Amino acid sequence: AKDYELRQYETAKWVSTVIRGETQKEAMRQGFWKLFHYIQGKNEKEMKIDMTVPVTCLIKSGCTDFKISFFVPFEHQDCPPQPTDSDVFIEERKAAAIFVRSFGGFASPEKYAEEAEVLARILRNRGQLFHEDFFYTAGYDSPFKLFNRHNEVWYFKK
Repeated sequence: AKDYELRQYETAKWVSTVIRGETQKEAMRQGFWKLFHYIQGKNEKEMKIDMTVPVTCLIKSGCTDFKISFFVPFEHQDCPPQPTDSDVFIEERKAAAIFVRSFGGFASPEKYAEEAEVLARILRNRGQLFHEDFFYTAGYDSPFKLFNRHNEVWYFKK
């Protein structure tokens, strides 16, 4: 469809942290730095790991816990170094079909929520079944990139 796509993601490992009781913007900031320290060597192997995209944030309806995640690079998928920060963990996300809506610009929490609502409305109108109680935001660009930015919202297909 022109206003969204359906992607199939394979099982993969992500490094994640949960930030509780902050605004989404503050949770993203805190979570990003915890994960950035992990890839800079704050792990059992003291290994630097390449930064990957997207950076995702799990948004649950009516919940102020935000799970921020970095994709573990392909060369570390089999055996990612374990985090030494107790707030950081490796998780395996199962293979899934995901509805994706892409948009440009600098994405604020409000913009992500607005795009997620647009995607949810389109999916309902087309009779698509999806998990409506949560969505992911996905950011692909450094804060220093000014043009041609790429952001996404994801709903998991039922």
